[in-house]
Amino acid sequence: MSHLFSPLTLRSLTLRNRVLVSPMCQYSSVDGFANDWHLVHLGARAVGGAAVVFTEAAAVEARGRISPQDLGLYRDDHIEMLARINQFIESEGALPGIQLAHAGRKASTARPWEGGKPVAPERGGWTPVAPSALPFDDGHPVPAALDVDEVADVVAAFRAATVRAREAGYRLIELHAAHGYLLHEFLSPLSNHRTDAYGGSFENRARLLVEVVSAVRDVWPAALPLFVRLSATDWAEGGWDVTQSVALARLLAPLGVDLFDCSSGGLVPRMKIPVGPSFQVSFAAQLKREAGVATGAVGMITEAAQANAIVTAGEADVVLLARQLLRDPYWTLHAAKTLGHDIRWPPQYQRAQ
Repeated sequence: MSHLFSPLTLRSLTLRNRVLVSPMCQYSSVDGFANDWHLVHLGARAVGGAAVVFTEAAAVEARGRISPQDLGLYRDDHIEMLARINQFIESEGALPGIQLAHAGRKASTARPWEGGKPVAPERGGWTPVAPSALPFDDGHPVPAALDVDEVADVVAAFRAATVRAREAGYRLIELHAAHGYLLHEFLSPLSNHRTDAYGGSFENRARLLVEVVSAVRDVWPAALPLFVRLSATDWAEGGWDVTQSVALARLLAPLGVDLFDCSSGGLVPRMKIPVGPSFQVSFAAQLKREAGVATGAVGMITEAAQANAIVTAGEADVVLLARQLLRDPYWTLHAAKTLGHDIRWPPQYQRAQ
């Protein structure tokens, strides 16, 4: 058996292989609601053999959406359709996961295919919030700096969304602390200029994420795993870096985080990033080695042998695929054949196996 197709146990769950569908925004919701697009999109990847199918970033409050068309989990009404999708995912042998998120200062923007520019309040947008009143880029609005009471409200919103996630039947949660969104904004000294208990030192900048993890773990069943997605580095001088990521992993693991999904960048625009195949795998390997935690590798992983080599070498425990699974929802089935592994195909498709 190839390492990529060996099972992995996390708490009470056993993943059927090491291929996970990375959360990918679809920008196809109205008022945060999932719909038939999400059912087909996510369901196809479950049919395609992945072990875990992560729903895209779901905002924990309306102003935490990246775009007005983002998915949300800030209303009880959102649960019904998500539960229907999750039932289908589990019926195909995959585990449904959700990424809980808050876009912070990068909120209220148009969908990528509509230009991605900020959406003003008079056009259906809103004023973003952030740790400090620092805009993401030229032409972006100055966000409102959260006061201490509002920071507590954010923690409460993550907690409430976690309760809804359980009611919707999710089996894994990932907290989005990467890509320049709110939790990442608090971590990085480039976006966090606060002078209170949430700014300055490493411990203070990590405080919000620590509080969110603790609040989520308080209501998320002990039998179910919790992931955190990190941008291991800002790729910017004076910013968040992999050394701090290792320290953060050591801090969060005892609080109940089971795996760190290691991405990078997104905090500041126009950074020079050495993009290429497996370009972020070294971050997953370093956290695994130095912090002694389970990790996931993501970023330009496209080939079966490449993915298998990452897991075989112990650089990461799982791989998370995004764009490659947009190109080919059945990548996992094809990878199994390439690696000589006899994976179960859905019976409806077995005549094509």
